[in-house]
Amino acid sequence: MLRQFLGLRPNANRAVADAVYSRIVAAARQPEFYANWDVPDTPLGRFEMLSLHVFLFMHRARGGDQALGDLTQELTDGFFTDVDHSLRELGIGDLGVPKRMKKLARMFYGRAEAYGAALQAGDVSALAAAFQRNIRPDLAEWNGAGPLSLHAMEVERCLAAQTSEQLLQGRVEFPSPVR
Repeated sequence: MLRQFLGLRPNANRAVADAVYSRIVAAARQPEFYANWDVPDTPLGRFEMLSLHVFLFMHRARGGDQALGDLTQELTDGFFTDVDHSLRELGIGDLGVPKRMKKLARMFYGRAEAYGAALQAGDVSALAAAFQRNIRPDLAEWNGAGPLSLHAMEVERCLAAQTSEQLLQGRVEFPSPVR
């Protein structure tokens, strides 16, 4: 409202990034992850699934044109703003949020590096090991790591088949997890 009053136009990328982000959130909240693959249905478990899907979109967008890079940056900014808001809703005080945000950002980018290397190599086992290490380090053997790694590979293929024009219009599609 204030932006309109001052004559500022809304950021077109923001609207598209919001549309893409809502698709990512919907993909990350699919019950299959939590009910059948034993991803913890906790704030941290939901962060892991959201981070994975944000990463997969970023992975698809890398090497694209400037417009796709701008959209990806807007999406990433929105993701971290959402994480900040979530921390505050969990009752983390103003003094504790920056420290936790730094930790979560390190976690996200560390995971992105590990997941990216496994995807580049087409190594399902390395991806499953990274998921085990990051999502369920409390279990010696996590049966959800294998299905989740196959799902991530399928998401990568599905996103690769979508044109940059589709993505720039916010028309991103994620496949449903298959048992």
